Amino acid sequence: MRLIFQIKFFIIIFTFASILACAQEKENFIKDNYDKKEYRIKMRDGVHLYTIVYSPKDKSKTYPIILTRTPYSIGPYGEDKYARFLGPAEQFVKDCYIFVLQDVRGRFMSEGEFDNMRPHKSDKQKNETDESSDTYDTIDWLIKNIPNNNGKVGMWGNSYPGFYTIMGAIDAHPNLVAVSPQAPISDWFIGDDMHHNGALSLQMSFNFFKNFGIPRPAPTTQWSRGVDYPSPDNYNFFLKHTPIRKLNENILKNSIPFWDSMSNHGAYDYFWQERSNLKHLKNIKPAVLIVGGWYDAEDLYGPLNIYKTIEANDKDNKCKIVMGPWTHGSWIASKGDSLGDFYFGSNTADYFRQKILIPFFNYHLKGIGKPLSDDAYVFDTGSNKFYSFDKWPPENVSSTDLFLSSNQRLSAYQNSDTETFTEYLSDPWNPVPYTSKFLDSKNFYNRTFMIEDQRYVSTRPDVLKFETEPLDSDFTIAGPINAQLYVSTTSTDADFVVKVIDVYPDDEPNPEPNPNQVEMGGYQRLVRAEIFRGKFRNSYENPEPFTPNKVETVNIKLNDAFHTFKKGHKIMIQIHSSWFPFFDINPQTFTDIYHADEKDFVKAMIKVYHSKEYPSKVSFNIYGDTK
Repeated sequence: MRLIFQIKFFIIIFTFASILACAQEKENFIKDNYDKKEYRIKMRDGVHLYTIVYSPKDKSKTYPIILTRTPYSIGPYGEDKYARFLGPAEQFVKDCYIFVLQDVRGRFMSEGEFDNMRPHKSDKQKNETDESSDTYDTIDWLIKNIPNNNGKVGMWGNSYPGFYTIMGAIDAHPNLVAVSPQAPISDWFIGDDMHHNGALSLQMSFNFFKNFGIPRPAPTTQWSRGVDYPSPDNYNFFLKHTPIRKLNENILKNSIPFWDSMSNHGAYDYFWQERSNLKHLKNIKPAVLIVGGWYDAEDLYGPLNIYKTIEANDKDNKCKIVMGPWTHGSWIASKGDSLGDFYFGSNTADYFRQKILIPFFNYHLKGIGKPLSDDAYVFDTGSNKFYSFDKWPPENVSSTDLFLSSNQRLSAYQNSDTETFTEYLSDPWNPVPYTSKFLDSKNFYNRTFMIEDQRYVSTRPDVLKFETEPLDSDFTIAGPINAQLYVSTTSTDADFVVKVIDVYPDDEPNPEPNPNQVEMGGYQRLVRAEIFRGKFRNSYENPEPFTPNKVETVNIKLNDAFHTFKKGHKIMIQIHSSWFPFFDINPQTFTDIYHADEKDFVKAMIKVYHSKEYPSKVSFNIYGDTK
């Protein structure tokens, strides 16, 4: 036993040492080949933004600029300290660009006041600013003051920096010719990060804002440290701090202004509406390469809807989209060959970087190669193949409805019975977990839960299941998924979670090798899922209570998917009313959930109808010849 321990210890030490050596090698390469300068660039209102510029030491050529604006620090600070990673991929450093990093207004070393998802001002007066104007002023200064630039600027960023990238493309500087917003944020109430259809992304939001949301009174090079607290597993920690006002009372103590603001805007009012960037995505001039991951639990809504909005608004746009089998930002440095229990058959992220990302910037910034030939590059998560299309969703699709039926069946035919429903008791104090894994509550979240085996909840009495017979042929869905549920509740509010699941045959062979010791026979692979807060069923702006025991319609838009259900597999739909603690618990009483009391949390009997009069269904776009 002691020998085994020593072997494992030395393996860990060797692996860690290898990682450090690799990082040091990358830092040395940048230091040997790039000069580093730091500037304070003045904006039109007099505020200075802290900016770091890495320029190639070879001054015999001109180079394009790649700009990244971030709220997450551009450190290391100091002209004698070098970064270990620059640009959208490691290859960019070797290909020679001028890399520019900037702390956005009010963060770290930049002056000014920070505002989360700062609203865009479409009719700015002379000295008024927003993220678009700050980007414009920065680029204008760079073009005029950084030697050896070729006059062409690109932008990229992932997640929050992806938001700043797409904002920079609005009313863009004429020298900004190409942008790649990756996992960009578009709307924090409808579908990105903080809420999905009005339901709070509890675990992620709390773990993000408890540090990120701490006010910064003056420029600093340091991250703020949040409060410390006892930290059991995430499920029990957040259950103990339900209602969610307890998180503020016991831990945050009103130290996070944005958390307080979020708590005071429980509906889709002006606070959230003005932060959405979708309505401003018109007349976008730069070439755009949007990147997203099918298993991104943070920002899947943003890439899809930013692309669709630009496509709808600008017929002559130069907008492309890439959707791969990735979690949040994992395409930047990983191989992308596997996720959770699944192997994708190739290094999908390597393919993206070499065949799409690098050629995109090379063409627009250096004039090398050809433009990307298609608009959409999307990975089929069931067949493990990349496809390219003229647009997304592809044109050769047909709509198909699958109806919920009695005896847990899912059918292409509407139920002819006059009065049928399936019911379950939803208990807010015994919520359905979002993952089978018990993590420390300080962990951001389980990043692989969107591809996880759903058998861990399929036997719960508060989880409804409807599934097809084994498929006679492959069945490929491509595009949005819409669920239309006819429901009733004995109380006045409810959440509804809809999951689309690929059920593997009982004789499905296990993978080889099988390091996770997974049993694939009967595996219930999550393909797509979404939550909807019922009180917003008619309006996000004006929530309404349910009338107890009255049948009402809840329409739920799930994010797009591209997945082939193989012949012999089954399609399953799961429905339940909590998804905890990734999302907060609905007390099931119509109330202000952010300020609710324990007495507001009640059990409710939920009925989902599947009759001739109330035909609950899930609608798909079917690609190709599959029916």
